[in-house]
Amino acid sequence: MPPSLKPLNQQVIVITGASSGIGLATAQDAAKAGARVVLAARSGDVLEAIVATLEKQGHEAIHVVADVAEREQVQRIADAAIERFGRIDTWANVAGVTIYGKIEEVAEADARRLFDVNFWGMVHGSQVALPHLRRHGGALINVGSEASEVAVPLQGMYSASKHAVKGFTDALRIEVAGVDDAPVSITLIQPTAVNTPLPEHARNYLDRQPKLPTPQLDPHRVAAAILEAAQTPTRDAKVGLMAALDVAVEKVAPALADQVAVLQVPRQQRDEAPRDPVGNLFRAQGDGVVYGRGS
Repeated sequence: MPPSLKPLNQQVIVITGASSGIGLATAQDAAKAGARVVLAARSGDVLEAIVATLEKQGHEAIHVVADVAEREQVQRIADAAIERFGRIDTWANVAGVTIYGKIEEVAEADARRLFDVNFWGMVHGSQVALPHLRRHGGALINVGSEASEVAVPLQGMYSASKHAVKGFTDALRIEVAGVDDAPVSITLIQPTAVNTPLPEHARNYLDRQPKLPTPQLDPHRVAAAILEAAQTPTRDAKVGLMAALDVAVEKVAPALADQVAVLQVPRQQRDEAPRDPVGNLFRAQGDGVVYGRGS
């Protein structure tokens, strides 16, 4: 059964990781398009301020404080959406964290926590959302990365988690849309580097402040891809020329891709001391901003 997706101005959209970066950009743009939005993240005061701003602008929005690593907290997001708006049309799993450091140096507890957020948080969101999306039709959108298919040195655990996101999303799509013929569109979004606060929020093992390599996308461009997938059934979408190019090189010439990846090591570090090595891995640190420091 082909999914029949509504225009944004008729949708209820749930967005995790909505306190900053891509999640916040998606919430802002969805609200501006007329959608009713449910924002979820760990930073309650930040979410409250974002929702207050959206309401002042005439938009309908609610927030739910939740750690996506905890299944029962993700269930609360869905319950709140149903209680307030009566249904869920699109669920976007955007929440994510990263760790900068060589794989051998990363503590197991930190690596497991990253997977709890990036992978299991996406699994929880998918499993909680699907009963609602199956009932009326809708879109499940998982935000991966070009790192879902390309390894990124100094962010090895992040790369591994995003590979897992792709594997899960692809298998889920086959089962739900292919085997069950359910009216649900399941999309993987794969952006290249995006100018968000992700590096500033990262758990950092380096002796320098981390950053993302250039060029970097505007987060609203990724939000546009998410919202397009909310309206038009989409299997996957690579966002940014570098995402498509890097994945193509990885597939055609993997040894060359490895050599090019080595060049990314200095491009992921600033010439300054670390500002906050602990980051947001175990604590809420959403700051209500879309953009990071850029290059």
